Amino acid sequence: MDIFSALGDGFAVALTIDNLGLALVGAFLGTLMGALPGLGPANGVAILIPIAFSLGLGPLPSLILLTAVYYGAMYGGRISSILLNIPGDEPAMMTCLDGYPMAKAGRAGEALSLSGIASFVGSIIATLGLAILAPQLVKIALLFGPAEYFVLFTIAFATLGGISSTNQAKSAFAAMLGLGIAMIGVDTQTGVQRFTFGEVHLFDGIDFLVAIVGLFALSEVFVFLEHRDDSKAGKDEIRPMGRLIAPWSTIRSCVPTMGRGTIIGFLAGILPGAGASLGSFLSYSVEKQIVDNKGETFGKGDPRGVAAPEAGNNAAAGGALVPMLSLGVPGSGTTAVLLAVLLSLNITPGPLLFTKSPDIVWGLIAAMLIANVMLLILNIPLVGLFSRVLLIPTHILMPLVAMISFVGVYGISGSSFDLILMVMFGVLGWVLRKLEVPLVPIILGILLGNEMEVNLRRAMTLSDGDWSVLVASPLAISLWVIAIIGFVAPMLFGATMRRKLEKSRKDAEGELTD
Repeated sequence: MDIFSALGDGFAVALTIDNLGLALVGAFLGTLMGALPGLGPANGVAILIPIAFSLGLGPLPSLILLTAVYYGAMYGGRISSILLNIPGDEPAMMTCLDGYPMAKAGRAGEALSLSGIASFVGSIIATLGLAILAPQLVKIALLFGPAEYFVLFTIAFATLGGISSTNQAKSAFAAMLGLGIAMIGVDTQTGVQRFTFGEVHLFDGIDFLVAIVGLFALSEVFVFLEHRDDSKAGKDEIRPMGRLIAPWSTIRSCVPTMGRGTIIGFLAGILPGAGASLGSFLSYSVEKQIVDNKGETFGKGDPRGVAAPEAGNNAAAGGALVPMLSLGVPGSGTTAVLLAVLLSLNITPGPLLFTKSPDIVWGLIAAMLIANVMLLILNIPLVGLFSRVLLIPTHILMPLVAMISFVGVYGISGSSFDLILMVMFGVLGWVLRKLEVPLVPIILGILLGNEMEVNLRRAMTLSDGDWSVLVASPLAISLWVIAIIGFVAPMLFGATMRRKLEKSRKDAEGELTD
């Protein structure tokens, strides 16, 4: 009953006119961001961070706005997948397999409404799971000492490349680059300047919001400038909507599918580094084995092939918030960006968050439930409007993204030096994208680098310099095992997963052209 009373208090905090308005605006903007191919939830949240901070919103209103953007972008990713066969982000790839065939058959509206309902079911159940599971995980986290926290942060770096990653060396390089950036500034223990090169503006280190906006938002602008000639490809291929709401018989037949996809997705989201991509892939694959193991309907426009991955990836999005809120370790790229928001608001996720700031954490969970209801209400009647977003020329959209980035960052810091840094990070992000180096480990290194160093130093001080303290407890050993498995697993299974995913897409596309 404690959870229900805490959730009731959260609703009391969240149910204000201002917070409801922010949730509605965030859900709407997030869906627009998610509908645009290539942006995705992480970029959507990063682009809108400057707006949230420049408006002077408090901690809870800022979190409500940005988490509504997060969920809205997860919803919106299905629009281009179904209408254009172009996934808005990686988790939406599986939705293409049956969503696009439905659109080609004149059932785009049915596919979109069904995916919206499946997303709602997955998100709502995952948010309730977050409310139940996160406080229990906090009790375990109270057993952590400095050594265990150091290993926990190591898990985040070892696994954030994701189970489908095929090049862990690039992920490790990105993590080391992020840790190196985190070391810039004055050493908090000795007072010695590190890597500042005499530049006064670097004495306090690099603001991770500047790094995030540069790496995600501005690098997207540079990518557009590189490929501007083919930016209109596919914009004239949007399929007609047809019937806007799926028949009740179709929805009812997909209810078991949504339930199974939600459970699989939520468990995948909790796992470090798994995230929405694995949740979507497993939900689709398991459902295909259960209801269509002969391959007669899946890949040809089966509504269950839309419901399964949508329930899975949205449930995984909620599951990824569990380790982020209870342990301070993000479970996905977007939750790493949300972690930066929390730290910028002087809110430290982890075991003490639920006791020190219960109004914020429970108000946030309540607002997530409200935002999902708003998304369901918005997405079905306005699906035609959201689909028209795909027609916005990129040469109009990207200058808008650049303007928001510059104005927002300058509004937060008031420093022209931060604008120069942001451009530098934008160029760095563009170069790393060309080299296929993931950006999220860099952000994670900047966010957790100082805490990782502090906990290592504390552990060494308490043990009088004995390095064996890092493996001195059963909990620490268990965490090391998880870290090693998380780093090695993508090398063993990542390429296989990629091949299966590509094979499924090619098979589906081949059947469409026959």
